Amino acid sequence: MTSFPTLDAWLTHLESAHPVGIDMGLTRIGKVRDALQLSFDCPVITVGGTNGKGSTCAILETILLRAGYRVGCHTSPHLLSFNERARVNGAVASDTDLLPHFEAVEAARLSLAEPVTLTYFEFTTLAIMHLFASRGLDAVILEVGLGGRLDAVNILDTDCAIITSIDIDHTEYLGDTREKIAFEKAGIFRPGKPAICADPVPPQTLIDHAEQIGADLWLFGRDFRYEGQAGSERQQWSYVGRTMRRSALAYPALRGANQLINTSAALAGLEALRDRLPVSAQDIRLGLANVELAGRFQVLPGKPAIVLDVGHNPHAAAVLSQNLGNMGYFPYTYAVFGAMHDKDIAGVVEHLKGEVDHWCVTDLPSPRAASAQDLEAILRESGVSDGADSSVTRYVSPAEAFQDALKRATENDRIVVFGSFYTVAGVMAYRKSQQH
Repeated sequence: MTSFPTLDAWLTHLESAHPVGIDMGLTRIGKVRDALQLSFDCPVITVGGTNGKGSTCAILETILLRAGYRVGCHTSPHLLSFNERARVNGAVASDTDLLPHFEAVEAARLSLAEPVTLTYFEFTTLAIMHLFASRGLDAVILEVGLGGRLDAVNILDTDCAIITSIDIDHTEYLGDTREKIAFEKAGIFRPGKPAICADPVPPQTLIDHAEQIGADLWLFGRDFRYEGQAGSERQQWSYVGRTMRRSALAYPALRGANQLINTSAALAGLEALRDRLPVSAQDIRLGLANVELAGRFQVLPGKPAIVLDVGHNPHAAAVLSQNLGNMGYFPYTYAVFGAMHDKDIAGVVEHLKGEVDHWCVTDLPSPRAASAQDLEAILRESGVSDGADSSVTRYVSPAEAFQDALKRATENDRIVVFGSFYTVAGVMAYRKSQQH
């Protein structure tokens, strides 16, 4: 049996073990799940959607931890280290925590009459699920990697499925319309189980699929909603669900305009599961006050203002633009921008060119990345020119782009880092290296 002494060695092996990066279908991983005898006695919550998945997972996790439950939470991708993908009771799993479960997945895979190969995501997802199953948890939260129907997370039957938003992304795998994408995402729904959709305009395909399989569909605006606006005197809002109302809630510690929708979806999930995972109003208040998530409209302390945002499609860019607009006046905004070539980069730029003056575009360390040259061409096409008040410059790494933005920005300006997990991770790693 293949075995590696360190987590890094395992991950390096897995990056090359299965030739296809994303190989759709659950047959292979299903066989290994059965060999592992993976099952959970506690409620499993799956969270899918185009944007807002990570925030919704973090909100659920923090509220449940505040309520005293033992919680496992799996999110992806990671920013700085793989271990961020697995949290047990709010703490990131250590290499030592994870290693035996990598061994267990490999042993299960090889025990099959005809061993199958697993992708990096399938293998690591199984290992994290196996870790959670060994810990006697009260709740498990799993973020869907891509789509839903054929995603590795979908090998478990969920007790509550949440879909945050449905927008065009990953078209080569999921289809090129919201209807097709919604059908893929609705694949995480289960008969008789709560299926929560926070998209205010859900495609009919999602509603039809939920009805066909007999899922208990909760729609935003019909079954649950929020009331109260930012800018109201008391900065409070209320959640209104099917059977309960949670009033006088503070705004979640995650910043940004879309967080009330994500929070409402999380609260609808908890309302649907209240018989098995009851939480009090105080648990919710403490959870919302303490939730943290790196790289989601994260505003760093100090000057110039620095904003980190992993947004990488037009829908996320529209939200980022709105959030930047709400921050007040800055003479100049510098953008450190790197993106994957399969994204609608022109659509992203369209939403943000009104907020950004100086673009520092960068190559990224991934074969899927658009080059800085590609990004510059798209910006030029959208009308960004070079002058005292606007510019486009190219860099070979997010760290170099960020260093140059820091040199040029005054303390009253701001720097926004966005476009991909890789862009934000590159700047975070550079900042960390400067702190020692």
